[in-house]
Amino acid sequence: MITIKSEEEIEKMREAGRITALILREVAERVKPGVSAYELNEYAERRLKELRAAPAFKGYPHPSGGRKYPAALCVSVNEEVVHGIPTKEKVFKEGDIVSLDFGVFKNGYYGDSALTVGIEPLSKRARQLIKTTREALYQGIKKAVAGARLGDLSHVVQTYVERRGFSVVRDFAGHGIGTHLHEEPQVPNFGIPGRGPVFKEGMTIAIEPMVNMGDWRVRVKSDGWTVVTVDGLPSAHFEHTVVIRDGEAEVLTVVE
Repeated sequence: MITIKSEEEIEKMREAGRITALILREVAERVKPGVSAYELNEYAERRLKELRAAPAFKGYPHPSGGRKYPAALCVSVNEEVVHGIPTKEKVFKEGDIVSLDFGVFKNGYYGDSALTVGIEPLSKRARQLIKTTREALYQGIKKAVAGARLGDLSHVVQTYVERRGFSVVRDFAGHGIGTHLHEEPQVPNFGIPGRGPVFKEGMTIAIEPMVNMGDWRVRVKSDGWTVVTVDGLPSAHFEHTVVIRDGEAEVLTVVE
């Protein structure tokens, strides 16, 4: 069921979103050669305690009933698309494309956001991948307005990406968000304009383009969580939690 949030609920989501954005920005600043994904997760968990918030992802149940997600932060490097586990062995080096996905639970509500950091020197195509994914997110946000349909948002993300020679992942999508991390509706990054539910004032969704340099197909590694591209080419990921408005969507995962 797609829910409409009251202004009181949205204010609580702003707080969760602010903490999400703040910690994610601080974590991103620490992505450097020689630093491990494990160190980033340790930092994120420490900051959550300081800000009296809880991790949205840690302990999240596996869809098939397998191992619960073991960390607060998802760190996906190069061909890893999403849900990369932040291990000590995952040490960054020059040329890496590092996608960070992070969520917060605070006062009964969730915030969810992602971004991708490139460690120079990067190839021109790698920079284009990151830029295209970021811009595709904002193209989607422009369509997140009352009266539009979900397919309008999905279609603009897909066409923006594909016109630049990249592909959108089809097996994973954005989602509604609020008192649960994943609510209705699913928000795919491909679709047909004029199709799907009509957006209404007060809906809250997480829009998250996952964009591959090569083919859109992906698979899950043996750890049960980490999603990688089938062709081994790199991927990028950006995400914001937004509230639908009668006009311009309000991004909730920002630092004021």
